[in-house]
Amino acid sequence: MRIEHLAIWVKDLEASKLFYEKYFHAISGDKYYNPNKKFSSYFLSFDTGCRLEIMHKPNLSDRTESGLNNHFGLVHFAISVGSKENVDNLTQQLSVDGYEIVGKPRTTGDGYYESVILDLEGNQIEITI
Repeated sequence: MRIEHLAIWVKDLEASKLFYEKYFHAISGDKYYNPNKKFSSYFLSFDTGCRLEIMHKPNLSDRTESGLNNHFGLVHFAISVGSKENVDNLTQQLSVDGYEIVGKPRTTGDGYYESVILDLEGNQIEITI
């Protein structure tokens, strides 16, 4: 298994993209935009193969003023488990073991097959192919 990507909410998507490109030599993918959710993001790739997803949507608040997914800063990290079957099986096992499943396995609008669980401290982990 490996960490697939990290994701953070940012206030200024374009300025954040330029920051990572300039200082960390990230290579940006195409901008993704979901008009229904007013959500936009870039995946930034690094020489080692790891990626960072920077995301923005209007009306986010500081972490202390909001719940899951609605604050600036680290949102989740993703762990690749190799197949849809592994995503399904691990998600089921975590559910049986008492962990909260906040996103059942599904294919997302940007093409990922994933589920989302909360770890012991409430951190979000995407389990993906």
